[in-house]
Amino acid sequence: MLAIIGIVVVFAAILAGFLMEKGNLSVLIQPAELLIIGGAASGTLLVANPVRVVKSIVNGLMGVLKGSPFTKARYLSTLKMMYQFLNKVRKEGLLSVEMDVEKPAESPLFKNFPEFLADHHSCEFVCDTLRTAITGGVEPFDMDQMMELDMEVHHHEAAMPAASLTTVADALPGLGIVAAVLGIVITMGALGGPPEEIGKHVAAALVGTFLGILLCYGLVGPLCANMSKIADEHNDYLHVLRVLLLSFLKGSAPMIAIEMGRRAIPAYARPSFDEMEKTCKNKDGAAAETPAAAA
Repeated sequence: MLAIIGIVVVFAAILAGFLMEKGNLSVLIQPAELLIIGGAASGTLLVANPVRVVKSIVNGLMGVLKGSPFTKARYLSTLKMMYQFLNKVRKEGLLSVEMDVEKPAESPLFKNFPEFLADHHSCEFVCDTLRTAITGGVEPFDMDQMMELDMEVHHHEAAMPAASLTTVADALPGLGIVAAVLGIVITMGALGGPPEEIGKHVAAALVGTFLGILLCYGLVGPLCANMSKIADEHNDYLHVLRVLLLSFLKGSAPMIAIEMGRRAIPAYARPSFDEMEKTCKNKDGAAAETPAAAA
């Protein structure tokens, strides 16, 4: 939602300033220039990227418009889920959650957290780690290496759409110049005609340059930056899960593992210990262990 507001502010400020200088809005309406720039930009995107990246770009743009899902509420929900899950493992053993990690969509525990199930990579990250732990014979250090490798591969893929779209954003000013040059070519062909007609052709050519620069720095560039930040936030989220799971696999009590995960949450979304403890108690229906008691 904030991204939509920002886009509206950018265009509203530019148009308002243009109108304050007694500009004529009809001059800015140049469908041909927009077709040249937008069509060429879309074509370069298709030429430079495979289908999977193009789909990821579309999904990434939709995610930007919706806003980042990695809020304090999301982290609290994740900590509640993992607290319940780890408590079950501690009381009944790793084999008790085998069906949960094999079929998370059918798990009574995971079904209570639809946001987590909808985040397919995070769900697979947790389930694959626990599935490996159930098989046994894997040291915590090796498990940590596997999780780190998984995170690196995912972050590389998550950053690719933003990087690809940034290339398009960088090309937009140049495509605006292309549109302007074509406008000048048309203007040169109209020399000798009425001054009003020549003026319209020059205005159309200049609008091409204007649109290329505006779309680069006022729309596509900021969207790329936002997509990149969301990819980084997802990586931070996976890091929290990694710290939490590794702590538990090393033998820590569930509440200690949860606290380790809470400490890894970025400051802007990190809940306090009291918030975390209260949330776990309410969700689990029983008194949560304090770090001192668990130790």
